Amino acid sequence: MRKNKLLTNAAVGAAALSLVGAGGFIARAGVVGEGAVNARPVAPSAAVGAPVSFADIIQRVAPAVVSIEVEGKLGPQPIAESDDGDGGFGGLPDGFPPELRRFFQQIPQARQAPMRGAGSGFFITSDGYVVTNNHVVEGADKITVHTADDRTFKARVVGRDPATDLAVIKVDASNLPFVSFEDRAKPRVGDWVVAVGNPFNLGGTATAGIVSALARQNVSGSSYVDYMQIDAPINRGNSGGPTFDLYGRVVGVNSAIFSPSGGSVGIGFDIPADVAAQVSRQLIANGKVTRGYIGASIQDVTADIADSLGVPKGGALVAELTPGGPAEQAGLRPGDLILKVDGQPISGASDLTRQVGRFHAGETIRMEVRRDGQIRTVSVRSGLRPSEAQLAANDRGGFGAGGEPGAEGAGVLGMRLAPDAQGRGVRVAGVASGSDAADKGLRPGDLIERVGSAATRSPAELARAVDAARHGGHKQVLVLVARGGQHIFVPLEVGAG
Repeated sequence: MRKNKLLTNAAVGAAALSLVGAGGFIARAGVVGEGAVNARPVAPSAAVGAPVSFADIIQRVAPAVVSIEVEGKLGPQPIAESDDGDGGFGGLPDGFPPELRRFFQQIPQARQAPMRGAGSGFFITSDGYVVTNNHVVEGADKITVHTADDRTFKARVVGRDPATDLAVIKVDASNLPFVSFEDRAKPRVGDWVVAVGNPFNLGGTATAGIVSALARQNVSGSSYVDYMQIDAPINRGNSGGPTFDLYGRVVGVNSAIFSPSGGSVGIGFDIPADVAAQVSRQLIANGKVTRGYIGASIQDVTADIADSLGVPKGGALVAELTPGGPAEQAGLRPGDLILKVDGQPISGASDLTRQVGRFHAGETIRMEVRRDGQIRTVSVRSGLRPSEAQLAANDRGGFGAGGEPGAEGAGVLGMRLAPDAQGRGVRVAGVASGSDAADKGLRPGDLIERVGSAATRSPAELARAVDAARHGGHKQVLVLVARGGQHIFVPLEVGAG
């Protein structure tokens, strides 16, 4: 499966009892917010097999689901009449496959005129707090909420969290029907679910399906969400709407679909309930979500990288440090392999980002690090994670941008190399077609600064390091490549020599 952006949902539960419902799935009940319309689970309609009807569930929870209309200014990327709706506010970051779509319905008008769009959301309190997607309300100048009983309210943004694509908005009203999260009610693959929302601005619409997969990772670019995949049909305008289980509990927030055509093909992604519950609580309390930060670019340890380092697969590899940042001040170095955070093993880069994110600014993060074959402990004083916009701005023009070509020199690893004029490493002057270096994306202008844990200043030094790796029985050698202000470790095959 190619990588695509997934966005997840939230789970609502009811009492400490385990119940076997329709189709034999187990539903765990728990305590939900007092007065929530889903506080008393709705029993499935059939004793075995598929439910006879979803009507009782929908009748109970649909009043808490709202349609959201937004108005804002046209974004920097104008939307043509034939656009599929991924541009403007609610658009996907550059580089994502066109088949991955956030389904916020946009209504294009004349260029440079205000844009209008429609999404979904749901009340989580009786006094008007609404959960929706960040991409629904980001950049909106005016937000209007329409309820299931045909009331209309103006809304304001309480807080947004681009890292999870969640937002909370507020209307001034009372005694509203609402649903609440219960993050202990975990869905299973195969459980029936019902999605309710505002597709194509049609108003309250319900669709049914099953949970297709759980814990989808590396789909949205977010390190903070493992998405739930469902096959209940969801389309543009469903963004921010809830997905319920057969007991009327919210198990997710609809956020994206994978679709070659732009319409539903049965692959939708929800932000899970536990994530939505945690984020919405912080947004209501503080207007934002704060996370810990160490100031380091990190990579997963792939099988090739693990082979080149002579270590088991796992952990997170430090590729680059923010000058003056917490990690640099604590003594972390490029090439360090972070194995544990406060005693907890790290499975990869996303896991490290999440673990660090749980800390508050000023708290000490104790990391177990492998460096030059030795295990050591490094204590990092956590900083405050910058906004996603600031982080994205720092990455612009980074790896993937061109570099200056160097002079021709000795050949190694399928590359022509020359010393860097400023003595910072070895400059790539040419890459042989069909070589492993070409396959891994290296190109003229790239700067190789390190081989393994050692700095390299000349083609001869690099060649000696490659020979040492080859004679040491390694199939790969790890090189640190700089391009456009960013760094990344790349494992390259050393060959037979």
